[in-house]
Amino acid sequence: MSDVLIAELGRSTDPLQFAVLVLRILAAMVLGGTIGWERHLHNKPAGMRTHMMISLAACVFTLVALGMIATDWGGDAGRVRFDPLRLVVAVTSGVAFLAAGTIINARGHVHGLTTGAGMWLAGALGMACGAGQIPLAALATVMALLVLWVLRRIERDIPDPPADDEPH
Repeated sequence: MSDVLIAELGRSTDPLQFAVLVLRILAAMVLGGTIGWERHLHNKPAGMRTHMMISLAACVFTLVALGMIATDWGGDAGRVRFDPLRLVVAVTSGVAFLAAGTIINARGHVHGLTTGAGMWLAGALGMACGAGQIPLAALATVMALLVLWVLRRIERDIPDPPADDEPH
């Protein structure tokens, strides 16, 4: 029995080598954490840990799915069907559920939409890293930071529109 346990724990991660798995997971955590760091700097409800965990989970789900595809399921690998859109939908739905919890409607003002969108992006970053598309995830992270930083400065200079109950 111990031989079976040792064999199971030492199972090869082919075609993805262990170092590649580590790289993908670390990239997901760093990139997701970068978005969370920006949110933390501005005292938003979901910060680094939340964004890192979302990105990590999405990465692991993606890696598990890829590993299942690469596994010969009982000698009948030709019958295994994989629809990548199902993975995207599953991860997106789960993250959307979490992100919805950060959105607050108080006195006619909605708060937390950008943080929710950042959480959604963290899921996408994790999936991209898990699929080996780390350059895409890095580019998306840079673009998100530009949106968050540049538009914050622009929005400060734009006056708020009058409330609906005020004369125009």
